[in-house]
Amino acid sequence: MSQDRSGHLSRRSALLLGGAALCAPAIARAATQDIPMAQQPAIVAAPSRHNISAFREIHWQDHFDRLDRVTLIADTHSKALHYWAVDGADYRLYPTSVPMTDALTKRGYTEIVRKKVGPDWTPTKSMLEKDPSLHYMPPGPDNPLGTRAMYLSWPAYIIHGTHDTRKIGRRSSSGCIGLYNEQVEQLFELCPVGSQVKIL
Repeated sequence: MSQDRSGHLSRRSALLLGGAALCAPAIARAATQDIPMAQQPAIVAAPSRHNISAFREIHWQDHFDRLDRVTLIADTHSKALHYWAVDGADYRLYPTSVPMTDALTKRGYTEIVRKKVGPDWTPTKSMLEKDPSLHYMPPGPDNPLGTRAMYLSWPAYIIHGTHDTRKIGRRSSSGCIGLYNEQVEQLFELCPVGSQVKIL
């Protein structure tokens, strides 16, 4: 690598290094192009100050009177789910997918009423109207609900996993809040039925 007399990288060396860094994710993804997406590991960028600051800071006190049970706030604006344990003993933050449109987004207070390991999936009537090719899917690697599902008191609204890692961080769902499978499995163990939830 060439340097000038002051010890600084030459402009040419800096450009070559920058180009190589930009191509690295594409090269990594190209090596997996023949592997189905559901079987591919997520390519996760290294943590950076920019990525962390993209999440809005949320305080449970602004939305709930008490923290006497597990509390979740799903922020559809910053595409993140905030978790607090009882009495604030533990706090966690997860990136999520969110509904594709505001019309599909239900906001307000709800709670977890049921949990399922290995959920199956049935398209709703409105989904079938838009895409008649959709059909019931049993638990498995292509199931849209991933490996875990936590059903809310609103019918057809679920916090669940996804095998399609491209959806996380995007407006890509039909109303649900999606997480990476590994993270929804962790959250599933932390959230009992009755956990209070707010969707912003």
